[in-house]
Amino acid sequence: MDDEQRRQDDWAKDRKNRLPTFTEVLSRRTRPPVDLFMFYLFLQREGAEDILDFWLDVQQHENLCRAYFKDVRKSGRTIREDWPEYWDYARRRGSIYGTVVGLNPHTGTKRSTASTGDMMSDQDRQNLAAAGDEKAARSPSPRMTSVSPGQTAVGTAEPPRSTTPFSLSGRTPTLFKRASRAPTIIPRSQAITRLDLIASAERIYYRYLSPAGAAPGSNENHEIYLPPALRIHSFPLSSSHEPKSQTEVALMAQIPDMFHAQKEYCYRAMEQDAFPRFLRAKAFGNLTPVSSLVRLIAGLVILWIGLAAGFSLIFLDVQPKSKRFFLFIPYTLAILFLISHQYELDPVLVFFGQSESTPFRTLHIREPYVKKLLLGRAIWVTVLVAACTVALTMIFWAVPGHRL
Repeated sequence: MDDEQRRQDDWAKDRKNRLPTFTEVLSRRTRPPVDLFMFYLFLQREGAEDILDFWLDVQQHENLCRAYFKDVRKSGRTIREDWPEYWDYARRRGSIYGTVVGLNPHTGTKRSTASTGDMMSDQDRQNLAAAGDEKAARSPSPRMTSVSPGQTAVGTAEPPRSTTPFSLSGRTPTLFKRASRAPTIIPRSQAITRLDLIASAERIYYRYLSPAGAAPGSNENHEIYLPPALRIHSFPLSSSHEPKSQTEVALMAQIPDMFHAQKEYCYRAMEQDAFPRFLRAKAFGNLTPVSSLVRLIAGLVILWIGLAAGFSLIFLDVQPKSKRFFLFIPYTLAILFLISHQYELDPVLVFFGQSESTPFRTLHIREPYVKKLLLGRAIWVTVLVAACTVALTMIFWAVPGHRL
């Protein structure tokens, strides 16, 4: 217990001196403005939120499968007795649920992308085998396997697709503050069945992977890009009835691990592409693109008004000359808006501890290291604004008047 507490303290201390990792954001261990909610809004502005929705829905699917396996073990039966087809499949191919279902831990954590092979065409199966051989030569990424601490709680009912993962308040739930071995909490009113697992996989397939569009009777289709080796071209099972034929029973054994390879691909794609841009936008700035553009337009307009007033005072030779000092008001506003646009950072908002979530709507900055970074940049922007304002005001004050 002391070692665990010491690790938690070291982690908290380390977090004060660095930016969060992608794993920490996905597991909801970060605070605004670099939390999961803000990352979702960032992807939404780029029209790329479907890849995060897919990752979260697959995470829910995997949590549902874990809950099913735990229910079976609590009932006193083994997975081998309850679901022999899956046990045999996991023992031969490996499974991410190895420790849950009672397999050897080393065997249970091995997963290759070939797990989707039977759901794919012959050509894709060959491509997938080649990709699996290449992947097997490398050790799995430890950051990928460390995502599990922040698994999303799910139930048997279908949750709202995009809003449920972000309906939490600013506080980090207790579940995500616990150690990595904390059990997944899945609220539900009845035991999970295999049909629930099929229904979960079916929703994910028709929502994100089906090349033919959404499932019959549904208007939702958010197909995401996947490389050919990871595409799934058909889903032969149905959640309306239990698998009957030997082929369907064999295919059902793949349901728990069906989307794990695609989930890993989406994780790496977000980590390498979108996440660095997200950190640049939110850890070093506090404005949204729309708000930044509005500041640019306002700054140019106010600067034009200030320059027009300054030249009028000069060429009308208005006395006393000290009246020109009032030009610092429009110059300050104009330069503040223009530099805020350039740095995508409003120092006034930073000094009040605020960062924009959507245009002109703010939330409190709670991440310690991000707060420190933004405060330093805000001080620099303030000094720059003050220097430019003083220089421009003094220039217009020093020029002698000349009435035309």
